[in-house]
Amino acid sequence: MKKQINKVVLAYSGGLDTSAIIPWLKENYNNCEVIAFCADVGQGQDELDGIEEKALQSGASSCYVVDLKQQFVEDYIYPIVQTGAVYEGQYLLGTAMARPVIAKAQVDLALQLGADALCHGCTGKGNDQVRFESCFAALAPQLTVIAPWREWQLASREDLLNYLQQRQIPCSASLEKIYSRDANAWHISHEGGELEDLWSPPSKQIWTLTQDPMDAPDEAESIVLSFEQGRLVSVDEQEMPAYQALQYLNDKASLHGIGRIDIVENRLVGMKSRGCYETPGGTILMSAYKALESLIHDKSSLKFRESIALEFSHTLYDGRWFTPVAKAQLAACQTLAEQVCGDVVLQMYKGNATVIQRRSVNSLYSQEFATFGADDVYQQQHAEGFIRLFSLASRIKALHQREK
Repeated sequence: MKKQINKVVLAYSGGLDTSAIIPWLKENYNNCEVIAFCADVGQGQDELDGIEEKALQSGASSCYVVDLKQQFVEDYIYPIVQTGAVYEGQYLLGTAMARPVIAKAQVDLALQLGADALCHGCTGKGNDQVRFESCFAALAPQLTVIAPWREWQLASREDLLNYLQQRQIPCSASLEKIYSRDANAWHISHEGGELEDLWSPPSKQIWTLTQDPMDAPDEAESIVLSFEQGRLVSVDEQEMPAYQALQYLNDKASLHGIGRIDIVENRLVGMKSRGCYETPGGTILMSAYKALESLIHDKSSLKFRESIALEFSHTLYDGRWFTPVAKAQLAACQTLAEQVCGDVVLQMYKGNATVIQRRSVNSLYSQEFATFGADDVYQQQHAEGFIRLFSLASRIKALHQREK
């Protein structure tokens, strides 16, 4: 027997799945009130146009479109960049990093409106169900969570279309959809279609955000990024708000075909999946930040930050943003980021972003010490004693084995 639900806030995208979820909730939860919640995290105006009308036509009592773009970049993307997190060595975590800001805004709306349930349209095969529900559990454990894909008998796109047609609910979706995509200010992901065959290369229609590197300009272009306390403050000597700065990077990097990857990753639920990701501005931003870190942090500090990057990539991917361990990892990286300031110049050319210049007032680099020419600051004979002490354990072990 289903729990009595009076009011539910649904994470609504305007797509086929969530359009069908609205009437399904009303039919299966005693004609409960369904409030559609749409988070604007920079997915593009095309996805948002007419979304309120769609929600109301599907049976929602109201639709809230919440602008989270600036908050997403300032409070989530920038701190994540400071950790250096990259999942399984390649994925810049674009989908994972947007889920906490969306989930928190959904919970805030539900509490504000006195709802007793939250609903999402994630499938039972993916990572997002875990990410959303882990956030819900941390922020509002008293609210019931409804996951229709784990309850209903609708199994295909055709089933969903027929379901809406029978109820005379208009829907612009069709059977021709090939790919599953997720977009925000940081990236766009592509799954499905020919990508399910690992031997099939991605066709040109996969990529929607970046220029094909082979068709990119034949002349390289340079871009200057400036940081203060680990945050981007200007691009090409222009100060701009966080979201606008990221959009500027996206526009520049996309033109040069930067940020494409085609990977097979380990999903949290246990299966492997293939995805193509486009993260143009993010690729530039991460490269520039790490270039500054290489100037500023000593060996031990950078090693520590790199160890956090590995751990935090799993913390974020697994949906554990609102946990003590995530808070601790972010705080450690924030402490190191306080020293990260300076300028980086990258050269963009046919899919590549190469750091060619870097400077910082906190730089530990000394040309006097590093030169291969003659110098008066480093006595090379001092290295002998260092090496003898550094390798002492190996020397003792070898002598011990020789005595045996």
